[in-house]
Amino acid sequence: MFGFIALLHGEYEMQDPKSEADIVNITFVDKTGKKIPVKGKIGDNVLYLAHRYGIEMEGACEASLACTTCHVYVHYDYLNKLPQAEEQEEDLLDLAPFLKENSRLGCQIILTKELDGIVLELPKATRNFYVDGHTPAPH
Repeated sequence: MFGFIALLHGEYEMQDPKSEADIVNITFVDKTGKKIPVKGKIGDNVLYLAHRYGIEMEGACEASLACTTCHVYVHYDYLNKLPQAEEQEEDLLDLAPFLKENSRLGCQIILTKELDGIVLELPKATRNFYVDGHTPAPH
């Protein structure tokens, strides 16, 4: 082969960090205001990491940038540490209910060490523009 292993959607996020240096601490704040601390790792996709820990972040389009069900609010201390949102993400966010200045799509947030301590709050509701009523199960 080519010396690499192909991983399925979310499979990388199901793996534990290899070392302390890889850990990225995240706090999810669910729709009820409950804070849920989790340990991610560098390279994790926030959507799939949320699935691993049972956080209610739907991700109906499975990170294909076709819905807004992984909409999160990024704590302002970390907003400028994220790469600028691409045009396609911005267009989708314009359709998201309860849009705020600090809104991002969780599927577009890839963890880096610089994001250690990030707080991500889930909005009170999301709307599935892709396939209303369909809730995919994490892989």
